[in-house]
Amino acid sequence: MPYRDDPATVRALSPLLASRRPEQPSRRIVIISASVGAGHDGAAAELARCLEADGFRVERHDFLDLLPARLGSLLSATYHRLLDWAPVGYQRIYAATEHTGRTAPGVRALLRSAERRTLRAISPDTCAVVSTYPGASQVLGRLRQQGRLTVPAITYLTDFSVHSLWVAPGIDTHLAVHEVPAGQARAQGAAAITVTGPLVATRFAPATEAGRRAARARWGLPEQAPLALLVAGSWGVGPIEEVAAEIQGGGAAVPVVVCGRNQALAERMRRNGVQHVHGWVEDMPALMSAADVLVQNAGGLTSLEAFASGLPVASYRCIPGHGQTNAAALQEAGLAAWIRESADLHPVLTELMAGPLGRQQRVGGLELFGRTAGPAQAVAAAAGHTAISPRTASARHPVLRAARRPARPGMPVMAAAVAATLAFGIGAPLAEAYGDSPARLASLARLLGGDRR
Repeated sequence: MPYRDDPATVRALSPLLASRRPEQPSRRIVIISASVGAGHDGAAAELARCLEADGFRVERHDFLDLLPARLGSLLSATYHRLLDWAPVGYQRIYAATEHTGRTAPGVRALLRSAERRTLRAISPDTCAVVSTYPGASQVLGRLRQQGRLTVPAITYLTDFSVHSLWVAPGIDTHLAVHEVPAGQARAQGAAAITVTGPLVATRFAPATEAGRRAARARWGLPEQAPLALLVAGSWGVGPIEEVAAEIQGGGAAVPVVVCGRNQALAERMRRNGVQHVHGWVEDMPALMSAADVLVQNAGGLTSLEAFASGLPVASYRCIPGHGQTNAAALQEAGLAAWIRESADLHPVLTELMAGPLGRQQRVGGLELFGRTAGPAQAVAAAAGHTAISPRTASARHPVLRAARRPARPGMPVMAAAVAATLAFGIGAPLAEAYGDSPARLASLARLLGGDRR
């Protein structure tokens, strides 16, 4: 009889032994984000990094690419244009739908159109799907309710305030940055809420005095003057020029402005005499190291990065909708001062840079990152050892990210309405805010198409 380690015997028995080995649990996680601004993608990128460090295989998809007929690019462009040119209308719609708990029929139809592509984007060996965008959460929740998705669906709430569209029936668990958004999600009916803290790249950390001096020298900033870092997201939206002028005129600090990808804004501000103006900044941790206070208007990822950097935060002249609700939530959490009157800008910035309020905020912001179990650990725990059932599994069809083209002017009014409605993360048609007048809707459509007449 041949020995067990005989090569011939090993070759003969290998198929049988392999068939008796217990199956290894799946370690693949899918994350669905959206390139609407930078916050949703930023959270997704950091979550992916943490999960991969824990040994998971991670696939990321852009929800805008899962919508048919270029509606994703239309959605993003519409949202951007409304923030720029029709902020009052955006505010009215957001406020009217913030706590409705339902989506409009047109939005539901648009979300349903993404279901098949979403399922095809999820590999058969996936053990959990995570959404960092409310539209994706709505789709995943519906698929989960219908039994077409049989692995846990998890929503990571990227904002400090929770709009009703963030909370979708069928989602297994919601991960929140702080107790304040967790409470808001609970009030909206969210299931299984866990407070995990933020998702921020590890490059953001409190600066030493030497690091602060080096950062100022690198960016050509004054060595001793107090600096207020003014940031308006990747799109550079909001009254940035007015805020920079107020900071500069008040004398509390020297403004250092980051305009994101809005090059026109950056060039305009330089022409108007603002000395320290930047476009898109790759090394934001170094720039935050140089600053004494952050002034922001949206309450998104940049605020979390400032907390990790030990930088006090002020919300001022916030953009409509989520910008204002985030400011209120951050103030409730004791993490950022919401300045509502221009007369308060100078004294509050001074207090944040050199007073007890600033020291309190620094401590509170850093404490957000002190949890032993963060978002990646919560996702891993929710994933368990489940897998997609054979009924829903299919050959993998990668979703390739296509280059987006700008929306064409003169689009139909209803297409604009549907795209704008979903872009806001809201659940009511534009007619609720703009009335039923065809002339008013036609005017809005021209605006969204790029016509400012």
